[in-house]
Amino acid sequence: MSGVVTFTAGDLVWVAAGCLAGWISMRVFDRIRLGAARDQADRLRREAHKEADNTRREAEVAARAELLNARERFESETRDRRQELAALEKHLAQREAKLDRRMDLLDHKEEDLDREEERLEKLERRLTRDQQELEEARLRQRAELERISGLSAAQAKEQLLQLLETELRSEAGALVRRIEEEARLKAEEEARRIITMAIERVAAGHANDTLTTSVALPSDDMKGRIIGREGRNIRALESATGVSVLIDDTPQAVVISGFDPVRKEVARQALERLILDGRIHPTRIEEIVEKVRGEVDETIRKAGEEAVFKVGVQGVHPDIVRTLGRLRFRTSFSQNVLDHSVEVALLMGMMATELGLDSQIAKRVGLFHDIGKAVGHEVEGSHALVGADLLRRHGEPPEICNGVASHHDEVEPEGIWGILAGAADAISASRPGARSETTAIYIRRLENLEEIARGFAGVQEAYAIQAGREIRVIVEPTRVSDNEAAVLAREVSRRIEQELQYPGQIQVTVIRETRAVEYAR
Repeated sequence: MSGVVTFTAGDLVWVAAGCLAGWISMRVFDRIRLGAARDQADRLRREAHKEADNTRREAEVAARAELLNARERFESETRDRRQELAALEKHLAQREAKLDRRMDLLDHKEEDLDREEERLEKLERRLTRDQQELEEARLRQRAELERISGLSAAQAKEQLLQLLETELRSEAGALVRRIEEEARLKAEEEARRIITMAIERVAAGHANDTLTTSVALPSDDMKGRIIGREGRNIRALESATGVSVLIDDTPQAVVISGFDPVRKEVARQALERLILDGRIHPTRIEEIVEKVRGEVDETIRKAGEEAVFKVGVQGVHPDIVRTLGRLRFRTSFSQNVLDHSVEVALLMGMMATELGLDSQIAKRVGLFHDIGKAVGHEVEGSHALVGADLLRRHGEPPEICNGVASHHDEVEPEGIWGILAGAADAISASRPGARSETTAIYIRRLENLEEIARGFAGVQEAYAIQAGREIRVIVEPTRVSDNEAAVLAREVSRRIEQELQYPGQIQVTVIRETRAVEYAR
């Protein structure tokens, strides 16, 4: 068959020889690899033993070092502890020594106290003995007095009390008659004083003002900066505020003039801030003026709210409150109009209460009676009629509007409110001190005050002090006694009341002094 492969004997021998040779070579290679593996294992074993020996030696060295450090720390801590114990032993020894000294001192004090207690016991026994002797002597004296007078102690006591009662009744009667006489003499004067005090209870403070105000400058060089180049700064300030700024020869001061007190206040505050800031130019002036104008408007609003709160009226329109606040910067005959309005409101409230009327309506009329003075000049008419029209437009009741309009009799009063407003307005305006007096009148009043005091006999000198609220009278001690000084003070006060007109009250102080002076040479 052509597809069958035939093998001879020679071929089988070669195949067998090849297999044997392959097996022998594999056994040789296996032995070689086994020997190499054994050599590598021996080498690794030797390296591991060597590394273990190195690690053990390093561990022994580190352990010895740690032991040495621990021993040093222990010795250091032991030294510190010994030092602390030594210091503590020294401190305890010192404390023990101090305690020993204190114990010795306490022992000495205890001995002293024992001796003092013994001395006090002796004094107490002696005092007891003296008291017994004094009591025995008092009893003997009482018995002797009873024997001499022929009365017992109870009878003598009763007679003495009767005598004292009779004398005291007589003196008490004389004292009562004298007090009643003085009361009758002072009754009219006391009535005037009570009325005056009632008016002064509701007297508001009054601030005097003029049409001009001055602003202090740190130096005269500031005037040139206020004027500016070719006067542009001062023109910008006058244009923004609507006032006149006067640069005169007054050293370190400029004058602001204007008929509108609100504008004048805005200009004053703005100029003061510009001076402090130092940056004065037209743009800065406009910024400051606008800012100050807002602050002044807020001040006006708060002033109106404060006045409404002080008087105690309710439900006032905000526009009326703001218009009322503008009176804070207005004056009438140098009397602040807002303070004057508050005072009139309080006076009307008191008078309405006394008459059994509605005090709230009275206070409302009094507070608003001069509100027309806060309206600008563009509205024609008297301040009473202008104020009444303003109140009417903001919904105030007819009796309030008529009371405001009629307080100067410019319209016919439809009720009592206009009459009360006129009376309270007159009281506030004519109250001593409400309207300012000139310097000449003021000086003349002080001179008259001193002349009255000097007109009495024995007066050496007289001085008016505290703006005329007190007069001090110095008398000659040889001519005026202490009792006469009291009488003189009374006479001077009566003369002043009769001859002078003055605000409030004047204190009269009479000084009587005797001095003895010698010189040692």
